[in-house]
Amino acid sequence: MSIRTPLARVRGLGSAKSGTGHFWHQRLTALANVPLTIGFIVILVSLLGRNHAAVVQILGSPLVAIVMLLFIGSVTYHMKIGMQVVIEDYVHDETWKFAAVIANIFFAIIVAAAAAYAMLKLSFGV
Repeated sequence: MSIRTPLARVRGLGSAKSGTGHFWHQRLTALANVPLTIGFIVILVSLLGRNHAAVVQILGSPLVAIVMLLFIGSVTYHMKIGMQVVIEDYVHDETWKFAAVIANIFFAIIVAAAAAYAMLKLSFGV
């Protein structure tokens, strides 16, 4: 029997102590991804049929580079959070769960870093 009040037990945020934060981050990145994805699609469609020099020039412009970098950051963070939730919910062995969460973190960082490097290299010249 616990001597803690029901409110004190609720404020503990559950066993992981971060469920509410993940929930809000997932929702906020989903909301941010809507206009960023629209911008990404508009940029992608504008590149269709252009030669390499024109593509490099368009992707190298500051506004396009900023939209693309925001898109990369938001999408990869959203992906990381979503996969972490799936791993925590469906992987039951603690060792495999830990390994999968770590692999998920590294995968998201590698994808974001590679995409951001490519965009920055285009923006600042080859």
